[in-house]
Amino acid sequence: MIIPIRCWSCGKPIAQLWEEFKTRVEKGENRKDVMEDLGLERYCCKAIMLGHVDLIDTTTKFKKS
Repeated sequence: MIIPIRCWSCGKPIAQLWEEFKTRVEKGENRKDVMEDLGLERYCCKAIMLGHVDLIDTTTKFKKS
């Protein structure tokens, strides 16, 4: 739901990179180039960025009972 603060495998902080990654990809930039610019080199960090589905907006629509 929310991007993890650190990579689960290597422990590198990645949460601060999510918003820039998301906006640049939405503008049409290549995902690989964006990750290289952000300094993501390891496969584990790249997998988190590519596999993340942002569901926080969907879950906030429901009321807490």
